[in-house]
Amino acid sequence: LRSHPNEVLWEEQGAPSVSTAQEVVIVVAAIVGGAGLLPTLAAVRAGKEVALANKEALVMAGEIFVNAAKQKGVRLLPVDSEHSAIFQCLQGNRLEEVDKLILTASGGPFLRTPLKLLNRVSVAQALKHPNWKMGRKITVDSATMMNKGLEVVEARWEFDMGPDRIDVVIHPQSVVHSMVRYQDGSIIAQLGVPDMRIPIAYALTYPHRLKGGWKPLELTQHGELSFLPVDSKRFPALQLAYAALKEGGTMAAVLNAANEVAVSAFLERKIGFRGIHRLIDKTMQAHVPRRPKQVDEILEVDRWAREMASSFIH
Repeated sequence: LRSHPNEVLWEEQGAPSVSTAQEVVIVVAAIVGGAGLLPTLAAVRAGKEVALANKEALVMAGEIFVNAAKQKGVRLLPVDSEHSAIFQCLQGNRLEEVDKLILTASGGPFLRTPLKLLNRVSVAQALKHPNWKMGRKITVDSATMMNKGLEVVEARWEFDMGPDRIDVVIHPQSVVHSMVRYQDGSIIAQLGVPDMRIPIAYALTYPHRLKGGWKPLELTQHGELSFLPVDSKRFPALQLAYAALKEGGTMAAVLNAANEVAVSAFLERKIGFRGIHRLIDKTMQAHVPRRPKQVDEILEVDRWAREMASSFIH
């Protein structure tokens, strides 16, 4: 081992060291939550291409993040299946001719659960996603549809599109991963089996397409594809994300931080399922947004929001 020395890197100092290393060409940013912001931003500032799976980086610091990418000429290649779908549907078309971006959502495990029962759903029930196998935090975000709210904020920055031009529809089968509607009324959609290997491979091999070992989508064997409007009473978290975008500035960072605290509290059985969006809303109402110029200001707001949200948990 002396001829092959190893350096152990970890936590806040380790991740940026890895993401900015000279021999690194592309960085896959997949750290969960706000912890992914600094190493991902460091990679961009170091001129690395970024395959972005950490949506929170753009949610917390969208303007700072995209400005840094523009200054360095860095490409942000989306890994999230929805943003990868949008990215693919935009290829060969003019952004100014886009009418709307349409993100699809599965509706999660509680799409048809009676509203009066949502207060009593268990952690185990919330972690049973009908289509995707994901981590605990993002699975709960799917159940509340906060994941879609965070994706709306991400799409606003990733594709330079105002929130009034980003829609969400429920598509329980998770076959249409997202769509773009153009000003002539045409809709271009990206379809595929719900397998994250596909958008990951596309990000890592763009503009080429990898021949993978996954099963292709067989439409004749899949059956019905349906689309439903989002019920704001069932999924109030989505409206909180739109409200954060409308407020602007640091409000999206507060949304994200409060959500992380709320989801953690739910997983630890300190609050109920419906308590998640109530805790986020209460934290947002306590915040006066400002437009940050430095990432340190965002981190300060992030800390404040986590402390404020935690103080509301009894």
